[in-house]
Amino acid sequence: MTAAQMAADPPARGDVILRLGAQLAGVVEIRSALSAVAPQIAEIVSYTHADICLHDSPGWVVSYEVGIETRWSRKRTRVQYSPVRELLTGRTDLMLTANAMTDPRYTYPGACCEPILNHRLRSRINVPMVVMGRVIGTLNVSHNIEGLYGMAQVEAVRELSQVLSPHFHALHAAEKAQQAARARARAQEQADGLRRGALELTQALEQERQRIGMDLHDQTLADLTRILRDLTSEAPLDRDLLAERVTDTIDDLRRLIDMAVPTLLDLFGFAHAVRVHLERAVGSDPVTIDVEDATEGAPDRLNPTARTALYRIAQEAINNAARHARATHIVVSIIRDAAARLRVIIRDDGCGIGADGGGRHSGLAHLRTRAHLVGADLEIVADGGTCVTVTLPAGAEGTA
Repeated sequence: MTAAQMAADPPARGDVILRLGAQLAGVVEIRSALSAVAPQIAEIVSYTHADICLHDSPGWVVSYEVGIETRWSRKRTRVQYSPVRELLTGRTDLMLTANAMTDPRYTYPGACCEPILNHRLRSRINVPMVVMGRVIGTLNVSHNIEGLYGMAQVEAVRELSQVLSPHFHALHAAEKAQQAARARARAQEQADGLRRGALELTQALEQERQRIGMDLHDQTLADLTRILRDLTSEAPLDRDLLAERVTDTIDDLRRLIDMAVPTLLDLFGFAHAVRVHLERAVGSDPVTIDVEDATEGAPDRLNPTARTALYRIAQEAINNAARHARATHIVVSIIRDAAARLRVIIRDDGCGIGADGGGRHSGLAHLRTRAHLVGADLEIVADGGTCVTVTLPAGAEGTA
């Protein structure tokens, strides 16, 4: 078909233009709208590829296409790299070429012109889409036959642009408003989550303070009272027994201090501190334990807040496994995931989450709170035991 044969006569073209409004009625999504009017566009001007390129955020454009799917519609493009930048910036009001593959206006250095070259989009018409005197984007039609379009087709595409511009401008504005509303909802949800997390953590810290107070009262204070009674009694003092009791009291105090302030973490590093806690948690129970660090000490390169939070999460997960799961095997793995993010996995072969009572569920709630407050992802899976995985966000390292 020649370019002259492709020029629709004015009455026929007018009928097609009138049908466009009916096709767009009730359509609320841009891609669906473009698909709805694609047959009418083809009646007016033949194309291999047609697309609408719209200004998105400052300096960026987004494209919607029919005929051929290309990278233009899969990701946004910077205005300066768009092959239709001359139209988008208002420097011209028409781009017409017989062969875009060799036209430097489309294939300049850095241009996002791969679809033109890959799909041999030679003949091209590009006209601005204008609303209230402002360029909102471009309407573009392309064909792989060289030299196919002339001024008759240009005028047809201009007329299409005049009709389609207000519709697609309204649809794009509605889409951006929906995106903004979703972003605000996500931000509000995150803020609410942080507030809830801070409250839960405050409650957890208060419970921990009360637990330490009770331990000091019920155990350490009782031991010291008994030692004092032995020292002040009239019966002869057994120095070896006294030394043993004092030693036991010192050990109890050291355990309480280690739980309150992770001195092992500061002195010997994350993996060692986790291993020591794991050994203490299982005690003399017949439980196989292991700590595997495949990151060459990456947790110790975290900032102190994130490292302590990660250690507390590991402590809580270990305590859950040792106290509630009746596990015979507990393994802590420190690895990197496929995206090179730091990940700590605590896995046990115990009875799983569902078989446990409220105590373990309370501990799991504390895990989620701590992870949330340092922006970490937490996954808890019950499958032949329990697997707790905490993944720190990218960029968490190197800030120590």
